[in-house]
Amino acid sequence: MAILGALRLTQSPPALAGATPPATPGRSSLHFHLANAGAAALVAASLLVADPAPAFIGGGPYGKQVTRGQDLTGKDFSGQTLIKQDFKTSILRQVNFKGANLLGASFFDADLTSADLSDADLRAADFSLANLSKANLTNANLEGALVTGNTSFKGTNINGADFTDVPLRDDQREYLCKIADGVNSTTGNPTKETLLCS
Repeated sequence: MAILGALRLTQSPPALAGATPPATPGRSSLHFHLANAGAAALVAASLLVADPAPAFIGGGPYGKQVTRGQDLTGKDFSGQTLIKQDFKTSILRQVNFKGANLLGASFFDADLTSADLSDADLRAADFSLANLSKANLTNANLEGALVTGNTSFKGTNINGADFTDVPLRDDQREYLCKIADGVNSTTGNPTKETLLCS
């Protein structure tokens, strides 16, 4: 909108010496309105063709990279600090988050099929409606993570994962208890105990 503010149109310049004066006083005003309309059309056209990407550089409060609603298949975020990063509705298939700090990150409705989340700090992360099929959660710390709706854990490796205070549906808990094994090396909590397996 700075373009519009910087644009100043003036009335048509005075007629040259010896030129015929305008037939009516409204003619100069007509030139002014036509010039205004033309300038507005140029500004509107430039806004339509302008690349919108620079407006999203920075990712808002969530870091330097835009990660919400993106196809990030196969990307490497291993070992990175991505606290409260927003991955909502993103495609994160085969993404490497090994050892990443994802404290409070949002994976709401994200596809994490075959993602590597081993050794990741996932405390208070939101996995509501996420697809974690075949993901690697080995030794991940999910304390207080949010898992609601149809979050899928089919084929997920949870060896040593800590699920302390993670609200799970009965069918999710039953499935995870069948495959649970190991002890989390960070918290020292056995996976089966954190899942409240009977």
